[in-house]
Amino acid sequence: MNYKFWKKKDSTTPKKKKTKGREWVDAIVFAVVAATIIRVFFIEAYTIPTGSMERSLLVGDFLFVSKVNYGARIPMTPVAFPFAHHTMPITGTKAYWDGVQWNYRRLPGLSDIKRNDVVVFNFPEGDTVALQAQDRNYYELVRSLGWSAVNSQFTVTSRPVDKRENYIKRCIGIAGDVISMKNGLVSVNGKPEMLKPTGQITYAVKFKSADVNFAVFTDMGFDIQSDITALSDANTYEFTGTAEMLEQVRKLNYVESVKENTAPGTYQDLAVFPHDKNRIWNVDNFGPITIPKKGLTVQLDSVNMPLYERTIRIYEGNKLEKSGNDWLINGQKATSYTFKMNYYWMMGDNRHNSLDSRYWGFVPEDHVVGKALFIWMSFNDHGSFFSKIRWNRLLRGIH
Repeated sequence: MNYKFWKKKDSTTPKKKKTKGREWVDAIVFAVVAATIIRVFFIEAYTIPTGSMERSLLVGDFLFVSKVNYGARIPMTPVAFPFAHHTMPITGTKAYWDGVQWNYRRLPGLSDIKRNDVVVFNFPEGDTVALQAQDRNYYELVRSLGWSAVNSQFTVTSRPVDKRENYIKRCIGIAGDVISMKNGLVSVNGKPEMLKPTGQITYAVKFKSADVNFAVFTDMGFDIQSDITALSDANTYEFTGTAEMLEQVRKLNYVESVKENTAPGTYQDLAVFPHDKNRIWNVDNFGPITIPKKGLTVQLDSVNMPLYERTIRIYEGNKLEKSGNDWLINGQKATSYTFKMNYYWMMGDNRHNSLDSRYWGFVPEDHVVGKALFIWMSFNDHGSFFSKIRWNRLLRGIH
């Protein structure tokens, strides 16, 4: 008979102590994992880079964006470098590997997106990018220069949904709403929606004479360098500000008139969605447009297709072809289409300085990142470090 003898481990034997280097590595790994989980599923910091939401949000505002309110989106491109969005900061190479792609899924949220929510989302037309001109919309470049010129002059790449640029705008319309705009005033389902008190637009201000003390406008909240521009008409200037600010201007005894500087309804701007030469639309006059809703069915005809072609083909992933007078969806003749997702219409509060849904159309639900909650820090460009801080904006909620 064979016997095995097991030596009992001495409980008094001291454990091998971790080296300082190992302790640092463990701490860093834990911090990165914890921060990534918080960033993906709970809350994320975001910076305002442009003036498209002024005066609601200012360039230099730092926000916290909640992933919980609308439900956290499960990463669609799971293999990525932590804390880098789509490009590595030093090398300029891709910060993700798109060899693994997961279908769109979202955890349950506290609420649905509501009208007038300030929302962060991935840029819908960011699926294709000209790397040497990333500040320009690829599709706008193609419309102005032509496909061959853009693809020969630039390095063109594609990006998955969750690696497209982050934008922040106000939700003007939700799925199923009918949106239109006339003389700069938005209507939702036939009801006019006034611009929020913190939103701004441009006005033509005519003075009675050339003798004007512009310093007085600083006290009203205008930046003389950026908010006031001379126009070709004598003693006439373009002012960018809120309705309340312009009402103060209107009361000055040396002001002759104040008029909203909106495009006429007869002016056609083909840069405006859906870039259809049969529609005489511009940034101040367009619609009506029905925002796609999950389960909504539309007819595939010459009226609807300019509005919904990209949605059907790109956002919902169908092969869409024109065959004579017919449309083929995934090789099958179709006379109608039923949407699979909800969509939204987003616009900036700085109405005449915002690239928004008026230029690129609908925002699909799978592009939604989260809801802007509050400003935790804000800097301007002037003075020393502490004087640059906009103290009155710290911890301010976003409405």
